[in-house]
Amino acid sequence: MAFNQQQPFYNPKIPFTGSIQGGLQNGKSIIISGRVLPCANRFHVNLHCGSHSASDIALHFNPRYERGSVYVVHNTCQKGCWGSEERKYESPFALGHPFTLQILVTQDTYKISTNGRHFMDFKHRISYTQVDTISVGGMVELNSVVFQNPPFLPPQPGFPAFPPQPGFPAFPPQPGFPPQHAIPPVCGFPSYPSAVGYTIPYKTIINGGLYPGKNILIQGIINPNAKRVAFNLCHRTGIALHYNPRFDENVVVRNSHKMEKWDAEERFGGMPFQRGQPFQVTITCNPHHYNVFVNGQQAHTFNHRYTNLHEIDILEVCGDVQLTLVQV
Repeated sequence: MAFNQQQPFYNPKIPFTGSIQGGLQNGKSIIISGRVLPCANRFHVNLHCGSHSASDIALHFNPRYERGSVYVVHNTCQKGCWGSEERKYESPFALGHPFTLQILVTQDTYKISTNGRHFMDFKHRISYTQVDTISVGGMVELNSVVFQNPPFLPPQPGFPAFPPQPGFPAFPPQPGFPPQHAIPPVCGFPSYPSAVGYTIPYKTIINGGLYPGKNILIQGIINPNAKRVAFNLCHRTGIALHYNPRFDENVVVRNSHKMEKWDAEERFGGMPFQRGQPFQVTITCNPHHYNVFVNGQQAHTFNHRYTNLHEIDILEVCGDVQLTLVQV
């Protein structure tokens, strides 16, 4: 079943209440981006079963900053009565700083991620199928509230072959690894099996392209002897963002490719990846730039050089890496 993509809410005023078109489904995500006020004592994000003020609350996500104690309360409210609190004594969001909160609906739980890192699971006490409204209140500012439907991958058409990235050699095929998917090699690499059915190099469609508030999540493991990895956001004629950890140079190169030429590289900033270690990358599209979070920490920004965001509709991952999860 396919669902129409709901348009995001941009810069809504607090307190905010918005309808979730079509309600929640297994696999649907809600991504809230904003900033915690410097003097905040608490704020909340609620998922409601109805739009009236007395409706049941299926999920109450409530960071609190009180008397030096920082924690997050998770709860439900049915027929005006709060259930038993689940508290996590950790501060996922710093006072005065921007944040991204993602709530992923699964069959049994809400999977809650903060700044690209998994924070906790909250088991359903009220069926998620009853949820049709979201509200945000407290001492917080909002940039966007974005909805991502369960992934639907249509048959992939042929994509143009992009040129090999600088420093990416074309390795000979490895024996004993037959191709698993009919995805043409990209980035100058042959196809290698990866975890959970992903194949490296990996290529997938970003349905509807990019827009401010859109998040892309990539999880995997860097190979122990890794030299280079590339995460590319592509359009039909080039690469809008080339995010390129280089272990042989201990740097992350950012660049774009257009008119058959590479633009100026950006090399400043640290190297947040380690050989042989798992990673989680979240790429957040903002109106004027990308934010890249690695393992929950903001690592780099990259200003848009290709501004027709809706035309950026291909994700590529290649290099010395295994993938375990991709959400676009």
